[in-house]
Amino acid sequence: MKRTPHEKSEIYGPTQLYSETEQTWTESRYRTEPVVYNSLDSHSYVFTPEQVECICEVLYVRNETEQLRRFFTKLPSHLNPLLENMESVQKARALLAFADGNWDELFQILKSFKFSPHCHSQLQQLWLEGHYAEASHSRGRPLGPVGKYRIRKRFPWPRTIWDGDEVTYCFKEKSRRVLRESFLKNPYPSPSEKRELANRIGLTPTQVSNWFKNRRQRGRVNGITDPLVSLFRYPSV
Repeated sequence: MKRTPHEKSEIYGPTQLYSETEQTWTESRYRTEPVVYNSLDSHSYVFTPEQVECICEVLYVRNETEQLRRFFTKLPSHLNPLLENMESVQKARALLAFADGNWDELFQILKSFKFSPHCHSQLQQLWLEGHYAEASHSRGRPLGPVGKYRIRKRFPWPRTIWDGDEVTYCFKEKSRRVLRESFLKNPYPSPSEKRELANRIGLTPTQVSNWFKNRRQRGRVNGITDPLVSLFRYPSV
């Protein structure tokens, strides 16, 4: 059946799975049962597991929760076991659970699937924001800094989204070590040096700038001007 350009864009546009020139489906490297997606006009289209994973990844990156919700409702439930080992599918399901306020489902997904390290930062944020929102709803008021600190202590990241490196004041120990070494060399780094340092340790330039500012302020308050003495007196910052 010939499809109109509008139909093609709605069904396949985000992932470009449909070839406009060949008018054929892209072959999948998976040799498994295809996934059937029933559009709103009742026509049936076939997606391979690879294509489902691709769609989930694109919609996850774009934060398209409504599109994800529609997409998941059209997938046959008997194919869920086939999709359980796909990281992009699990990330998309976690994002949708967060958007819908399904905290138990969100936490279960994040605890039960071993995600790749490059996904950890975003999923750690989902984990914390989910716990913040759940606690705020149960208490009937927004959480302050102390309340959020207690939540982080009570609900540490599961090892599925955390490499186990110690985190202090939201900075990993290895990041703090690099910051301290840089402070000894130059307590007043230039903006370009801050950006380079931020890229090196996975922080934002603002976080790096604030760390140096707080470190210098700590020394001035206590009458310490020597960077080495400041770090020796206050190594935890």
